[in-house]
Amino acid sequence: MNKAEILVIDDEEQIRKLLDITLRSHNYSVIEAATAKEGLIHASNHPPELIILDLGLPDKDGLSVLQELRQWHTNPIIILSVQKEEETIIKALDSGANDYLTKPWRNGELLARIRSALRSSLGEDGDIILTAGLLEIDFNNRTVKRKGEFLKLTSTEYNLLALFAKNDGKVLTYEFVLRAIWGPGFIRQSQYLRVFVAQLRKKIEEDPNRPEHLLTESGVGYRFRSKQV
Repeated sequence: MNKAEILVIDDEEQIRKLLDITLRSHNYSVIEAATAKEGLIHASNHPPELIILDLGLPDKDGLSVLQELRQWHTNPIIILSVQKEEETIIKALDSGANDYLTKPWRNGELLARIRSALRSSLGEDGDIILTAGLLEIDFNNRTVKRKGEFLKLTSTEYNLLALFAKNDGKVLTYEFVLRAIWGPGFIRQSQYLRVFVAQLRKKIEEDPNRPEHLLTESGVGYRFRSKQV
């Protein structure tokens, strides 16, 4: 099973350690960052499934970090902060945070909020399994089957397929996909994306040269199609 990856951006070492122990004990993969700069680099190089963000960072205001992340990062962001003012909470939610918890927190509540945020990111219908012809994508377990057999996908290949599948039927531009998967530093690397799409098609398509699911929209981007028309 591929574990959902959570990036913790918090300058307090004890907080990071506590979150690391709690999250890993519930089968999450954890990356830690002590500064805004470090967190943004991690998020850009390998966007996680969820970010836990503190507002009181030493090098940059947490709300500014949130707003910067929301320029390209589409996965859930949960604020975990000592700031309890209603105005701050509303501003964070209006800036794109999925949820807001204050310190100290209860682990059970935090884990429930994480599960809810991850479920919501799968789509409005809450489905955790998508069937597309011979493909079966299990978003909860991060696994993919074809003809009943598990496919061996790299983390990047899975994240790419999940992004397309969660936007079933929608055209995703090259820039949108590059930002979402690799970060803003790759938005001009369309050839880089084509290489990964070609690799992915070899694994999920009956005939990679005549794809049925991962379609090219010439000059624009790609569109995932779960059902034949």
